[in-house]
Amino acid sequence: MSDQQGPAMIEAEGLSKYYGGFAAIQDVSFQIRQGEVVAFLGPNGAGKSTTMKLLTGYLAPSAGVARVAGHNMTDDRLAGSTRLGYLPENGPLYPDMSPRGLLQFFAKARGLSSERTRRRIAEVVELCALGSVIGKPISKLSRGYCQRVGMAQVLLHEPDVLILDEPTAGLDPNQIHEVRETIRKLGKNKTILLSTHILQEVEAMASRVLFINEGRLVFDGSFGELTSDGKPLDQLFHDLSGKTKMAPSKKKKRSA
Repeated sequence: MSDQQGPAMIEAEGLSKYYGGFAAIQDVSFQIRQGEVVAFLGPNGAGKSTTMKLLTGYLAPSAGVARVAGHNMTDDRLAGSTRLGYLPENGPLYPDMSPRGLLQFFAKARGLSSERTRRRIAEVVELCALGSVIGKPISKLSRGYCQRVGMAQVLLHEPDVLILDEPTAGLDPNQIHEVRETIRKLGKNKTILLSTHILQEVEAMASRVLFINEGRLVFDGSFGELTSDGKPLDQLFHDLSGKTKMAPSKKKKRSA
């Protein structure tokens, strides 16, 4: 786990999102510091995707503040987005484009110079192992390759912070292994928050766990703390899914 001496790169401060009388999330607070890889867990509908959309500025909070690299993602979203790479679950790709064409399109949209575009496309194609499909239509690619294309697009502008929503959803075991290896590499020099509902992925990729249930954070700690009771992972997931408020013994204060 990170020694937590670096600055807070992702911050949720009292985040809430309401749709009429329905609370998608309520009073969610945490910090993720530079160099941490943190898994965001919870059952379907618990509020993971809503929280991530608030952190990226895609949604505006009903209450609270989301910050990326110190930028308020409601008031200063454009500046924050230069430091952020966001991969939504089932992120949209243009099926008629090739991976090369898609990366060139996004490089232009982000204002990258021609020289930087060439350099970065070469680097992300190598990192995401896209060389064999770089010129093929995205519509012809497997789900695993499409996920790699999405990851390459996210990394193109060299963000410091990555927010990845279910990056291994729908992949076969070999593809899951490849995505995990990519995330491990990225975690050496980037701050990463990745959502999943698979506890087994936490041990493989992350040093810290956030667990959300019914819109409230119910656990914040290391994988070792999560498994300290010796219960099977499936039982831990079931137990945490039954909680609706933070367990004081498990909450770890992370001051600025």
